[in-house]
Amino acid sequence: MLGSTSDLSGKFALDTNSLGDLKTSAKAGSPEALKGAATQFESMFVNMMMKSMRDATPQDGPMDSQETRTFTTMLDQQMSQKLAKRGIGLADVLVRQLTQQQTGAALAKEMQSGALGIGTEQGAAASRLKFDSDSMATDRAAAASGITGSARSTTDAGKPAHVRAFQDKLADAAEEAEKVTGVPAKFMMGQAALETGWGKRVIRNQDGTSSNNLFGIKAGPGWKGKVATAVTTEYVNGKPHTRVEKFRAYASHADAFKDYARMLSNNPRYEKVLAHGGDASAFAHGLQRAGYATDPQYAAKLSRIIKHSLA
Repeated sequence: MLGSTSDLSGKFALDTNSLGDLKTSAKAGSPEALKGAATQFESMFVNMMMKSMRDATPQDGPMDSQETRTFTTMLDQQMSQKLAKRGIGLADVLVRQLTQQQTGAALAKEMQSGALGIGTEQGAAASRLKFDSDSMATDRAAAASGITGSARSTTDAGKPAHVRAFQDKLADAAEEAEKVTGVPAKFMMGQAALETGWGKRVIRNQDGTSSNNLFGIKAGPGWKGKVATAVTTEYVNGKPHTRVEKFRAYASHADAFKDYARMLSNNPRYEKVLAHGGDASAFAHGLQRAGYATDPQYAAKLSRIIKHSLA
């Protein structure tokens, strides 16, 4: 069975028979089989991106015909197979997640605690569902009690355990960032909670360790530090699009807060955000207007977390 898996790596990118063979071989649980299945999935993902780019390109030229379109499609499929062999990082992430699923009881325990990291779509969805339900429960509790407080609230007893743990872990780093930016520590912790699902969806490095990226900051051309690759959702004209992006990686949560504070303080885009840093709604909507996130509901979600979950 292992031999058939390696033979499939050079087959047609969307060969349905090959996919069937990969599904069968992956059930064997061997590292080679898992790698083959993940690589094939990666090639399909790349092919979908290439098809989207082709669809966005005008196709009414003098050389355009059904034959040329068919040939182009075949060429794109083979090209996606070659790109997948070189790797864009998605296959490695999938292999790690599939390997974790074979641990049986350990996986069940992780799923119950909502501790799955970014990787498979199912894992990310499970974490987000738990995050949303936790947030709703916290919102109801906060609304009923009318609790208000600072980064280290003395009324933490009424909060869910995961909120208290998250707040305790990040309070020191958040308060240091507050000294630099003037933005209340709990506002920044609320944003970290939104970006990471209360710390349960932090982006992972290639070796599986945490990138400590709490704010979803991408690694642009000017970034000289370590980088982690992850699948993310961006909104274009209000519609979600799945992409593979590079994100900054840090040695610690404190470094993540320091970098975030530098970005807010040094980037002119966020001048108005800092000017209204004392108001939760103004802070959240200011970030969205400045282009921090593409999710059209980002400001509303962040405001809710700050006002209720961390109140």
